[in-house]
Amino acid sequence: MGQSWFDTLSRVLVPIAGKLNNNRYLKVLRDAFMLAFPLTIFGSVAVVLANLPFLDKVMSEGALNAFRSALGVAPQATMGIMSVFVVFGIGYYLSKNYDVEAIFGGAIALASFLMLTPFVLQPEGKEAVQNVIPLDRLGAKGMFLGMIVAFVAGEIYRFIVQKDITIKMPAGVPPAVSRSFSALIPAFFTLSVFLIINIVVTQVFRTNMHDVIYQAIQAPLVGLGSGIIPTLIAIFVTQILWFFGLHGQIIINSVMDPIWNTLSLENLNSYMDTGKVPHIISKQFMEIYTVGMGGTGMTLAVVMAMMFFMKSKQMKQVGKLAIGPGIFNVNEPVIFGLPIVMNPLILFPWIIAPMAVTLVTYVAMSTGLVPPPTGVAVPWTVPIFINGIMATNSLAGGFLQLVNFAIVLVIWFPFLKFIDRMNLQKEKEEGSGESTRTAS
Repeated sequence: MGQSWFDTLSRVLVPIAGKLNNNRYLKVLRDAFMLAFPLTIFGSVAVVLANLPFLDKVMSEGALNAFRSALGVAPQATMGIMSVFVVFGIGYYLSKNYDVEAIFGGAIALASFLMLTPFVLQPEGKEAVQNVIPLDRLGAKGMFLGMIVAFVAGEIYRFIVQKDITIKMPAGVPPAVSRSFSALIPAFFTLSVFLIINIVVTQVFRTNMHDVIYQAIQAPLVGLGSGIIPTLIAIFVTQILWFFGLHGQIIINSVMDPIWNTLSLENLNSYMDTGKVPHIISKQFMEIYTVGMGGTGMTLAVVMAMMFFMKSKQMKQVGKLAIGPGIFNVNEPVIFGLPIVMNPLILFPWIIAPMAVTLVTYVAMSTGLVPPPTGVAVPWTVPIFINGIMATNSLAGGFLQLVNFAIVLVIWFPFLKFIDRMNLQKEKEEGSGESTRTAS
């Protein structure tokens, strides 16, 4: 009965996960977000430095304000305009995927996005300023429009190029010049499409595409993604996919990253402006309080339990091999060494532990016991406790991880002991067999 259930689930999930993992658009989206990763890390370091909790004790108010003002340009020039990098990345990687000139694909996608962006700043209670792009349009508020435009622009651009509707230059023309002229017609046509869209939307409907997409698509999706129930579902699916040997983190993140990253940007903008964080669920919530505790499934507690509390040679050996990578949130050694993949003995703790920790973390933050992540990007390889402090700008964020560590250990321990006893019995039988063969 159990094996039949596993086989049925495997037949349903594996093909779906395989298609998602190999989907062109999801792979491009994942690569585009990774393009922005080093830039957001730089901006995050500046935010952390500007908001160290002891600064007001060692600096005067004027010096502290000057220090924060000097560092303020870093997050604005990186995380504050993250949509720019994502849009360029989508255009670039989509074109590269189609084997057309990638750099022009990125540039055209970015120009198409700007074509739909209102160049008007309307401060509250003040006269509008023309030819100024509000920064939020290039950050969190413009994220979904940017992604849609980048994919559409990339598809139009590559379609025209692949149809060979380009200007051909003589053989003696330098390659850079030749490529520029080859991109002229595709760029002209693509940008014309978005110019016409902008004219219709602004002149006929008296609005702009940013507001249309934000109200119709982005706001509802972000509102849905910030809830605990969808988050628990995402955790559950991630664990199930990993159980069958599929990289659940990559697959689920490809779908959810636009929502989680948007929530993070909104958190960061609010934190820098007011010191308050509007959303609990965000990219940092997912990374720091799931992956940031030993890798997917929060297995650092599992590895330490194997090292210090288990008796079988196999489990101790796997624990020793996995502890080094586990400290830095790499857990493939334990996933395939215990093993976790396709091992029905640990399916329950593998799924329940991260869901329980996620729920405890959400309650702790929603009740105000622990501040939620500020939106600062923390490299996923930063060890437990340190990454919790960095993400929340509070010691409480690190101590919450230690509580979560204990929860994972308690849930896993009975199952690990059961497997350990099985391994000890097997090792004992193998030892007896070896002794018998030696004696004979």
